[in-house]
Amino acid sequence: MQRRKFIKNAAAASAAFSIVPSHVLGKTHIAPSDTLYVAGFGVGGRGNSVINGLNDTGRVKFVAFCDVDDRRAQQTYEQFPDVKRYKDFRKVFDAHLGDIDAIAVASPDHTHATISLPFMREKKHAYVEKPLTHNIYEARLMTQVAKEQGIVTQMGNQGASSDGSRIAREWVESGVIGKVHTIDCWTNRPVWPQGVPLPTKKDRIPKGLDWDLWLGPAKMRDYNDAYLPFKWRGFWDFGTGALGDMGCHIMETPFSVLDLGYPTEAEASCTTVWVDDFVEADYSHSCPPSSKIHLKFEHEEHGDIALNWYDGGLKPDLPDELKDDETIGDSGGGSIFYGDKGILICDTYSRNARLLPSEMMDLYKSPTPKYDRVPGGIDGHFANFVDGCQNGTPTSSNFEKAGRLTETVLMGNLAVKAYQYKELKEGKKLGDWDPYGFPGRRKLFWDGDNMKITNYDKANEWVTRDYRDGWELK
Repeated sequence: MQRRKFIKNAAAASAAFSIVPSHVLGKTHIAPSDTLYVAGFGVGGRGNSVINGLNDTGRVKFVAFCDVDDRRAQQTYEQFPDVKRYKDFRKVFDAHLGDIDAIAVASPDHTHATISLPFMREKKHAYVEKPLTHNIYEARLMTQVAKEQGIVTQMGNQGASSDGSRIAREWVESGVIGKVHTIDCWTNRPVWPQGVPLPTKKDRIPKGLDWDLWLGPAKMRDYNDAYLPFKWRGFWDFGTGALGDMGCHIMETPFSVLDLGYPTEAEASCTTVWVDDFVEADYSHSCPPSSKIHLKFEHEEHGDIALNWYDGGLKPDLPDELKDDETIGDSGGGSIFYGDKGILICDTYSRNARLLPSEMMDLYKSPTPKYDRVPGGIDGHFANFVDGCQNGTPTSSNFEKAGRLTETVLMGNLAVKAYQYKELKEGKKLGDWDPYGFPGRRKLFWDGDNMKITNYDKANEWVTRDYRDGWELK
């Protein structure tokens, strides 16, 4: 079990790197202490928000934009007409490696590591959207490379910069809810199709989209409108489902509050899709419509902690201490910490921390703030990254922390894939009654240090992925 205290992480991160003036590196532009020169990858959709968030700091200049889909990137291109445009990230690497200090990556999940790693290995600071990577192996590799190169990093889970997670941590450490034994987390996602058939129709590739580059490390297939612009999140080859989309936001709260390490166990159950009377679909290529995931952690202070995840309309049981007119979380989800002395609730992004029964809020005196706040809170997440690059300020979601969180999220998905996996029973064929066996429907025991499931070897295939020829990670 690897466990590193968050406050120690911050101190180590600030000591691990130093900002070198551009002229020392043989560059000709202004030193990073004055302006951070950035290349943006995946600049449409969420990427547009990332670009604007960095731009709003007033300390960033964009050198190049890269997006495989001109349609999605159009808004960003119109906002910044003078920034050079590319479709292939490798061309940005060849043309602008010496011109940039950092990268910002907001492409689909399956290309995060592919795009980021070449630049990170050249000591370029990295802001990467959540989840950090598409699979556990990539998350571990990104964490290692960031540490080896001493670069500044930040994952795009802005709740990590909120006051809420720091307040909740101070409350828990004050002992007000006692030892934490159970945490429930949930989301309103997915808000895109999941549990759907594999697209087979060959649609016309839209003008402005480079489909081959969009696929990246995923295997070649015909273009289909079912994948874009956002629906790729529901297919395992590209996305990471509801948990991947929101887990790095919502599970960030228990990670920050309790400084969790790797989980030791994972199990899942999910919705079965039926396509006819007594005929079960095999849609294992698609994330399920809903899932429930159970993770277990060992904690030095609190002992064994059970973390439960719910999505697709599923929610945890309401606490008995909740009044009839009180709610848990907000429309996006939330988290509940159960201790042996009380209960703590947070909304999405660690907002609105509160105690149950609610009368405790009138009786409880918050401790003196112990952990430094990020200026601007959630809205200061981008500036926190820029401050890290320019001044050595510790970032709130550096890859040392974000990598462990991402691995945990993806561990939950690995359990879902194991639950979905089915094999035809001997002598059975499709259409027969009860044709499938489900060998993965079990507790999975995880050796985090060695990145291995110890009791079901099939699941280890999903720790990484098969990379298309020419797209292997280096």
